[in-house]
Amino acid sequence: MSEPSRKLPPFRWLTLAEAVGVLALVVAALGYWDTHRERVAAAKAHEAEAEASVRRQAFLMTASPQGDGAWLKLEAVTEGQVIQTQAIWFPKALREAKVETTGNPRLEAGWIAGPLRKMSPKAETGRVPVAIQTVFVEDGQMKTDRALYQLGYSLHPRLLRGAEIKLEGLSLVRRGLKGEPQAAADSLWPKT
Repeated sequence: MSEPSRKLPPFRWLTLAEAVGVLALVVAALGYWDTHRERVAAAKAHEAEAEASVRRQAFLMTASPQGDGAWLKLEAVTEGQVIQTQAIWFPKALREAKVETTGNPRLEAGWIAGPLRKMSPKAETGRVPVAIQTVFVEDGQMKTDRALYQLGYSLHPRLLRGAEIKLEGLSLVRRGLKGEPQAAADSLWPKT
């Protein structure tokens, strides 16, 4: 037995209404795709703007040794931030009173050299916790940052005199200090 042959339906053109419907569907799909693409681009731009805003608000300093390590020149990492004044707290075992600078942000070895020589005569290198409150200008506004840093130093023995202290650099420990800066500096200094 043979199978009956199937006939293909006759070819049919789309009516004008069907063609308009298909065209409307294509236009709607393209519109959706374009809107989606714009949303993704706007979300990326918003994300980048938020990230740039966070970077602008963050304050971080870098320090470069000057005068053969006798002092460190402090500078803001972010362009457009200008340091105005600073208050610097060392552990009380090294210095009782805070140091204040205006217009010349720096850390000097002489501020802590005497007590440091007595406390660690045999050490070759070490770190000192330093709490720093910085007033700076950004986008025409005065802002304040309080942070805890580690100050790196090295001792270099000298004949017939005490060891020379050279400051090596500065690294961030914690931003946004709350409470008393002196207590923050003392908290990282070993108790003797």
